[in-house]
Amino acid sequence: MISTRSVTIIASVFTLAACAAKPVEPVSEPDHAILWAAHAVEYQAISMQVYSQATRDLRELVANSSWSALPGHEGPSNKPLAVILDVDETVTSGVDMELTLEPFSNRRQFEWNLSHKAIPVRGVAEFVNAAKKRGVDAFFVTNHTCIPVEGNSDPCPQEKSTIDKIGEVGIETDADHVLLVGENPDWNKEKLSRREYVAETHRVIMLFGDDYGDFVACSRAKPSAPCTTPATRASRIEALDTYKDYWGNGWYILPNPMYGSWTSVQ
Repeated sequence: MISTRSVTIIASVFTLAACAAKPVEPVSEPDHAILWAAHAVEYQAISMQVYSQATRDLRELVANSSWSALPGHEGPSNKPLAVILDVDETVTSGVDMELTLEPFSNRRQFEWNLSHKAIPVRGVAEFVNAAKKRGVDAFFVTNHTCIPVEGNSDPCPQEKSTIDKIGEVGIETDADHVLLVGENPDWNKEKLSRREYVAETHRVIMLFGDDYGDFVACSRAKPSAPCTTPATRASRIEALDTYKDYWGNGWYILPNPMYGSWTSVQ
């Protein structure tokens, strides 16, 4: 005869087994990186700090005719002056906050730009306008990609949408100063070739970006020409020390915890 206590124990075992077999519902955790970029006043303060420091540095870097923010281009030069800026999360904000929640595509990025008003990164418009007053051109090197769009005869409609986004934050620019992936056959996601293109006609005194690749060549896990070797965490750290004298001295990096080349290197 089975005792009442035994029945209770057996029932409890079956109950626990049933609970163990039932799939656990995933708990939706907030993406703190996105929340930080969208709402943290600390992010706004860092952006203001970066562009305020760059504005203070303008006088010295403009006056030094031998200075270049591009390694290998040092030495006296009478070329016109330029700064190079990335666009997303360097000039405009918002696109990464939404597109990181789903698989990224160039088409989705283009459609997002058409349907959303740009959010300015704090301080960038004031800096660019201060640079222009000193005779410094601003070039925008972005990995927005030229792709055909059905019903649009423009071979690169993304260029106009990018120019419009930059204009929405208070910076006037044009097609000659906005350089996209695919505009020229050699312009791929490795930005080195486009920086060198600007250097053909200008002395580049400052670089701005939110990704390591906006400053250091061959820093991606999937290399693009002229790079042939995948970057690693170790190689990126080594390059950090190689260019240690540039950070905060011609190179100005913005925070982006949401997305970047850092997410894919091992």
